Amino acid sequence: MLSPPQTSPLSRREAITRLAKVGLVLGSAGAIGKLAYDRGGMDLARGGSAPQTRDYRETYPPADLPQMAIARGAPGLELDPKAPLPAAAPDPASLVLRAITAMGGMKRFISNGDIVVVKPNIGWDRTPAHAANTNPLVVAEVVRLAYDAGAKTVVVTDASCNEPGRCFQRSGIWKAAYDVGADVVLPSEHRFRGMRLGGEVLHEWPVYKALVEADKVINVPVAKHHNLSKYTGAMKNWYGALGGRRNRLHQNIDVSIADLATFMRPTLTIIDATRVLMRNGPQGGNIADARDVHIVCASIDQVAADAWGCGLIGRKPEDMPYLAMGESRGLGTRNWKSLRVADA
Repeated sequence: MLSPPQTSPLSRREAITRLAKVGLVLGSAGAIGKLAYDRGGMDLARGGSAPQTRDYRETYPPADLPQMAIARGAPGLELDPKAPLPAAAPDPASLVLRAITAMGGMKRFISNGDIVVVKPNIGWDRTPAHAANTNPLVVAEVVRLAYDAGAKTVVVTDASCNEPGRCFQRSGIWKAAYDVGADVVLPSEHRFRGMRLGGEVLHEWPVYKALVEADKVINVPVAKHHNLSKYTGAMKNWYGALGGRRNRLHQNIDVSIADLATFMRPTLTIIDATRVLMRNGPQGGNIADARDVHIVCASIDQVAADAWGCGLIGRKPEDMPYLAMGESRGLGTRNWKSLRVADA
């Protein structure tokens, strides 16, 4: 066995000097390590005041492919609540597949080796029948299609309003996503990072690190009523990307929604309208408040997706101030019919 080299004892002054040098080296190494870790240098520790957006949009070639696709399992239900229901309810997964196929397939959006985050609404301790959360079968099909397109990892996560464990379990999303291979991540404080959003209301806020570090992000909200914003779908779903005291944002909800949508620009938006909460949203609680609509909408324009979706609960795009704000910021168009829309 080799013995450690023999050295003469250090004086107190020499010991202090060496410790100071070690501290400088470790401090520099720690700073370099932090810079290397922060992809794009987007956390508050980097300094600076420039806002940082997360833009996951692709160029989406070729230009003749649809910008929106609507898969209907029961034509007419979105316009007439009294329209007859189909004899057999369409499988939500089949509606997702039809919509994505009409858009050109998931390979249009996902590349081999991508780390993909699927962001449903898992905000509430409610069952699928309440229509407060995204349908678990819709989420699972999006995960499956992402893996089929070559994704390396698919993460499913949200920052719930009610107790996360119960929300993830009772919604059915935890099991459905896990069964098709997703990494299901529950929120906790260490999973958020302070960021400069640069918005009118949202200046600096903790943001889910999974969303910050993804290669692609697919927004999968449920369409429903909201007692403050009137309607919630794609743009409002980004509330679940934030930590901290989000209830403070409700004082200026339209601007905060527009700020979030300016910061988070997803690869693809898929709106679950298989069952829609018509009133007493966003949490609901009475099954009678929801109705079956059997529609899934996919779009590369989150403003247009919401302009379409708000009609499900009897609203018009001009009723939603945050849609006008999003359009004025160049995030999309409220005139969804001006897009290349495919009936799937």
